Amino acid sequence: TKRDSVYAGLVSISVGCNNSCTFCIVPQLRGKEKDRRPGEILSEIKALVEDGVIEITLLGQNVNAYRGVMGGISEIADFALLIEYVAALPGVERIRFTTSHPKEFTQRLVDVYERVPALVSHLHLPVQHGSDRILMAMKRGYTALEFKSTVKKLRAIRPDISMSSDFIVGFPGETEEDFNKMMKLITDVGFDTSFSFIFSPRPGTPAANLPDDTPHDVKLKRLQHLQSVIEENVQSISARRLNTVQRVLVEGPSKKDPTEYMGRTECNRIVNFDAGPQGQRLVGQMIDVRITEALPHSLRGEVLTTD
Repeated sequence: TKRDSVYAGLVSISVGCNNSCTFCIVPQLRGKEKDRRPGEILSEIKALVEDGVIEITLLGQNVNAYRGVMGGISEIADFALLIEYVAALPGVERIRFTTSHPKEFTQRLVDVYERVPALVSHLHLPVQHGSDRILMAMKRGYTALEFKSTVKKLRAIRPDISMSSDFIVGFPGETEEDFNKMMKLITDVGFDTSFSFIFSPRPGTPAANLPDDTPHDVKLKRLQHLQSVIEENVQSISARRLNTVQRVLVEGPSKKDPTEYMGRTECNRIVNFDAGPQGQRLVGQMIDVRITEALPHSLRGEVLTTD
C-alpha cells in the first residue's frame, strides 16, 4: 500500500496486462493480468480508512478490465461492481482510478458515474492517437469515434467531468493527415491535461520494427503544436472555474508559501488558499472553496465552509 498523501491511499487491484499494443513492453515484463480478490482489496481499504485516509485511488495497468473472483470461481466482480463495493465502505469520501483502457470502458462502468457520487468527475483515459489507421497499427482495439462516444456518454451524466489522456506523436507511418485527425479529436473532446511524447521504439515490441521515415524535427513540431493546444485548453478550463465552488481535500501547507494551505479538487487541480489560524485543523478534511484566481496550473480560492 502506498500513499499519495497522508489522506489519500493508492490501492493496487491488479498487475500485468492482457493487451498487445504494438508499442508497449509491459505484457512481456509483467505477464498476463492477475486480479486480486475483492475481499482482499476491501480489507486493505478498510485499514487505510482506519488510519485516516478518505480518498482512494484504485491502480492497475488496465483497471477497468478487472474481473475479481468472489466467493466461488463462478462469482466474478467486474470493475463497476468493485467501485460500488468501495463506495459502500464507511469513511471513503472520494474514489479515483488509473489507468483505464478505452476498449474496456463498458456501459456498466459509465452507469456507475450516475450511481456513485464518491467517484470523482475526473478521468484519465489514454487514447494514444486520433487516427483510426494509427490506432489499428497500435492494436488499441477501438476507433476515434468509439472513444468520443464513451466521452459523450460520460458527459451526459457528468457534464463537468475533467478528461486527461496520453498521446503518442510520430508513431511509425504517421502522416500529416493522421496527425490532423489526432488534433481534431483533441479539439472535439477538450482535454484538461495530457501526457504527450514522441514515439520511442522499445526493443522487443512489434512497433520497433516498423518503417519510420518521418524526420525527427517534423515529429518535434507536431508535439509542440499538440502541447500548445492542450495548454490553451488547460488555461481556458481553469478560467471557467472562476467564482465556482469546489470541494477540496486539504493536504497541508502550500509548497510555494508555507503560510498558506493547499488542497486538491475532484478534477485533480491544486488550490492554494489562506486558511488563517485554522489551517492546521483543516488538514485531512473536505472543505468548500470559492475559486478567486485561475493560474496556469493551479487555482487560488477562499474558504467557505469547513466540516
